[in-house]
Amino acid sequence: MGEVFAEITESELDPSWQQEFVSRRAAGAVVSFAGVIRDHDGERDVSGLRYEAHPTAQRVLNDLAARLASSADVQALAVAHRVGELTIGDVALLCTVATAHRAAAFDVCERLVDAIKAQVPIWKHQRFTDGSTEWVGLPSQEEPRRFWYQR
Repeated sequence: MGEVFAEITESELDPSWQQEFVSRRAAGAVVSFAGVIRDHDGERDVSGLRYEAHPTAQRVLNDLAARLASSADVQALAVAHRVGELTIGDVALLCTVATAHRAAAFDVCERLVDAIKAQVPIWKHQRFTDGSTEWVGLPSQEEPRRFWYQR
């Protein structure tokens, strides 16, 4: 299993720190993904947003990172998700994966980002320039209880 770093933080995310953390002599590929706050969502202009995390979010993120780092090809994996107030251009999610070969690095990084969006209970409260707001990622009343209610 590769070395893992996973955190949910209010602090600014540092891509160079993650690159250094995953650096290994055996790694022939290092892939990073940065999820950046954009100025729109569909046809609506975004002025800012706030991410909020359920108390289980850190544990769920740790579990996902450890599971994906258990792949034989993963040398190291680092992931961090911001919470709190963010502005346009801020990095909200940063993932860096080091593997022996590029295909595995791209695959693990993509699976990690997809799993975080689907499973880690972090919700986005967007503010739009027209004064309206919207929560993104909250389970609806009709939606079956998601995994984190059962853990």
